[in-house]
Amino acid sequence: MSSQMIPYRHSAQYYETDQMGIIHHSNYIRWMEEARIDFLRQQGIRYSDLEASGLLSPIWEVKCQYKRMVKFEDVVAIVVSVTKYTGSRLVLSYSMRNETTGELCAEGETTSCFMNAKGKLISLKNEFPGLHILFGNLANQQEQA
Repeated sequence: MSSQMIPYRHSAQYYETDQMGIIHHSNYIRWMEEARIDFLRQQGIRYSDLEASGLLSPIWEVKCQYKRMVKFEDVVAIVVSVTKYTGSRLVLSYSMRNETTGELCAEGETTSCFMNAKGKLISLKNEFPGLHILFGNLANQQEQA
């Protein structure tokens, strides 16, 4: 488990731009997913392993606030942190900055819930205690920061 996340880096692609030549707003949500998968990997968790073990973690809610435009070939560094963990829900925050200028481009948040393979909502404390401890520790680290 890593207590300090290495920012996820995304190089803005031409196909992600809109008619105005800036990154279309929908792509930020995709970037948050890429960063979330990378965040879990940095914690020693492969998302495909979670699914293979019968744990699903669908997005319950997503928010994104846009601050500055991102254009083709800009590199965006995305830092993910655990904002809140309840045992049945995980809230992650995302800070997306232009790697060259350091400017904040967007801030986001996702709330995930946890389900078993049958689609039933579950608590990690009961069914995946190792993950429960990990997410609890990450939430506590964020509160103390």
